[in-house]
Amino acid sequence: MKPCCFYDMGCFLLSFFPNYYNIHSYFVTTLISKEKMITVEKIGGTSMSKFEDVLNNIILRENPYNRAFVVSAYAGVTNLLLSDKKTKADGIYSLFKKKGGNYLSKLNELIFELEKINKKMGYLGLNLDEASEFLVNRIEKTQKHLKSISDVIATGYVNKDNILLAGKEILASIGEAHSAFNTANILKNKGINAVFVDLSGIDDSDYISIDERIDKKLKNINLKTQLPIITGYTKGYEGLMREFDRGYTEVTFSKVAVKFKADEAIIHKEFHLSSADPFIVGVENSKPILFTNYDVTDQLADVGMEAIHPKASKPLEIANINLRVKSTFDPKHPGTLITKDFVNDKASVEIIAGSKDVIAIEIYEPIMVGAVGFDLRIMQIFQNYNISYISKSTAANSITIIIWKKDFSKDLEKELEEKFYKILIEEVAIVTVIGSNIKTAGILAKTTSILAKNNINIKSVSLAMKQVNIQLIIEKYEYEKAVIELNRSLI
Repeated sequence: MKPCCFYDMGCFLLSFFPNYYNIHSYFVTTLISKEKMITVEKIGGTSMSKFEDVLNNIILRENPYNRAFVVSAYAGVTNLLLSDKKTKADGIYSLFKKKGGNYLSKLNELIFELEKINKKMGYLGLNLDEASEFLVNRIEKTQKHLKSISDVIATGYVNKDNILLAGKEILASIGEAHSAFNTANILKNKGINAVFVDLSGIDDSDYISIDERIDKKLKNINLKTQLPIITGYTKGYEGLMREFDRGYTEVTFSKVAVKFKADEAIIHKEFHLSSADPFIVGVENSKPILFTNYDVTDQLADVGMEAIHPKASKPLEIANINLRVKSTFDPKHPGTLITKDFVNDKASVEIIAGSKDVIAIEIYEPIMVGAVGFDLRIMQIFQNYNISYISKSTAANSITIIIWKKDFSKDLEKELEEKFYKILIEEVAIVTVIGSNIKTAGILAKTTSILAKNNINIKSVSLAMKQVNIQLIIEKYEYEKAVIELNRSLI
């Protein structure tokens, strides 16, 4: 019997006994050991910062071979390297972009900060001298590259924006190189044949694609006898950050899983993929999702709740590689199995998600009614600003579009006001009701009635014919209340 069959058997039993997930764990950990699966696993930044749990709950919990690990930077490190994702405070890259920005002193401070992380790993087996030497060499190489970029920009012969992006890529790669080196070093010191695989290309000038670099670096890895620890950043002429921004580690992870023809891809996160945000509804009211499909993960990504970056999930889906999302801190739980074809045989809501970081733009135009291609004019403006909308609803004379707050600008507002009769802009919240199968009579009525009973007004609503996602636009201040009530009543 093939390894995946044991997984299927476990999943089959779990579908009948959903509360007894240890049945599934039995099939995963006991039966599969007879014919070991190949798994490619990604460890998130929050988990990496609690590395003792990663060691005990993930890496050393079972045989370390026939596995590959793609690691993120330790929590907060990428903020230091680029800029703070939430507060927008300057990182090294944002200072590097500014004329007169003192990025060199920040690079030196970075060594101090990363050394502090290293010292916390000493008792786990990290060789502090080797780790320090690696860091210093890496920062010195980075300083040389950034100085070269500055010198080229100073000539005035190149497009400044394009070449600055090279500096962003170089800086971003430091975080994953640091954590991957440390992980491999600790494991080697514990007697495991771990191999540090640096995909950042800091030591070569090969002008090759991301896929080509992955193929080149992994072609001689023998998973039966080696445990590759792989940087989440990959150098390529496409520019990983340019293409995928901060979701780049999951893109590397996805490509590595396809490269190794993994039986399963696994993402280890801080929390389970759950029915609702535990920070809003409480951990006790947030139910882990056992099964779902890639379509649902796309719906989640659309509102900023990423189980996996949508551009990382597609290669896995196409290659028929199942994805499992697990909590690092609950190792006995099998996590969420995401497959291509799963559809709940019983119509039900699985997840309540959403965001408060959105803006509604209502475009009112009396001549809109019956005008062919009118919304195309609007979409062309959004395309010029590189904006992808989250939701869109229409009436005879108006179109309401929901976008991310970070994508809104005064320039966009000005252009829309110049070209259309009336524009209304408002900060709102979007709440989504999601399930692999919510095709049941009255689901929309039930959802809206729950909000109505709690005096939550719906500004806009959309439900596509495929019926996997109801999108509700409400007042921003009512977001948490809406999530709590929908989770309580629908899950």
